Amino acid sequence: MSDSFSFKVTHRDSHARVGELATSHGLIHTPAFAPVGTRGAVKGITHRDLLGLDTELILANTYHLHLRPGAPLVARAGGLHRFIGWNKPILTDSGGYQVFSLGARRKIDEDGVAFRSHLDGSLWRLTPENVAEIQACLGSDIAMVFDECTNYPVSEEEAELSMQRTLRWARRGRDHFLSISDSPDRIEGEATNPGQAQFGIVQGSVYERLREQSVRQTVAIGFEGFAIGGLSVGEPADVMYRVVASTAAALPDDRVRYLMGTGMPDDLVECVARGIDLFDCVLPTRNGRNGQLLTRDGPLSIKQARFAEDHRPPDSSCDCYTCQHYSRAYLRYLYMSGEMTASTLNTLHNIHFYLDTMRRIREAIASGTFERFRQCFHETFSRRSRF
Repeated sequence: MSDSFSFKVTHRDSHARVGELATSHGLIHTPAFAPVGTRGAVKGITHRDLLGLDTELILANTYHLHLRPGAPLVARAGGLHRFIGWNKPILTDSGGYQVFSLGARRKIDEDGVAFRSHLDGSLWRLTPENVAEIQACLGSDIAMVFDECTNYPVSEEEAELSMQRTLRWARRGRDHFLSISDSPDRIEGEATNPGQAQFGIVQGSVYERLREQSVRQTVAIGFEGFAIGGLSVGEPADVMYRVVASTAAALPDDRVRYLMGTGMPDDLVECVARGIDLFDCVLPTRNGRNGQLLTRDGPLSIKQARFAEDHRPPDSSCDCYTCQHYSRAYLRYLYMSGEMTASTLNTLHNIHFYLDTMRRIREAIASGTFERFRQCFHETFSRRSRF
């Protein structure tokens, strides 16, 4: 593990835990939520907005940055942090999920994945080795190893074949990551962050036997942190919670546990209760662009006609810029008029809501009152709008 990368647990409340994740670009207080900036920008808002919200980590995507503008260009600019003007931690996903989502436009074999670009139809290939090289050029603080994702539902036999391939890719990706660390001049472009860490990904769909096997072998490879992948793809919540609980419990206590792509607020609370430290999801930004604000009571669809003359703030309990300055009526007017400002104000609120929820979770764990917080959260928050 790099000297600039470390993780320590500072407080516990049952399985929930508070920690500090140190990177070469700053500290991340966990449990944490990372807004998604797929192409190096979080949709609808600026980095200045993110800094004003006390954002500690953003996520960018290797697949998209590889296709455009290209990792060598980013490396020549000094790495992704300099290229996008963000001097706090960045996590780069490997692109495995995006390639999985291409369907008929991709072909998986033992070496990697061949696919047609969604931009111009050109042919590309991702392998565990070149994904490690691309991320070295990008210089993210956390680089995810290349993995294979599965659909839900999927048979246990298919899930096992996919999980075994992910394990073989993980070993290749880890070996290449370490070789780059030893000889950074061996890659096209330039490795731009000597403090980069690499996380392994546990797969196995909803089958606990496969998850247990994946945990054992992924941990044995030896990564700086570990992610749980292949969930939030359509499985029932109780199934996800069961898999998260058993998988998190089997992962090393001294390493970060990252649940990929899970973003409903009640899911965050429940998965923290099961030992998860890190989350990401497009939900707060995507929903904001589509006129939905997340509040402590649940979702508020600002485009509804009944808000046309509602001059209350979106969420009276929220101290974000949007709620302190604008009414539901004005936000509805902006959205229905197609104004870009609507997406900005809605997204500002949603990201504030997520980061504030994580702050409240950390405070509850640290004070030993997380179970009370969890109960109160579920008493007020509903996925069905109460407005």
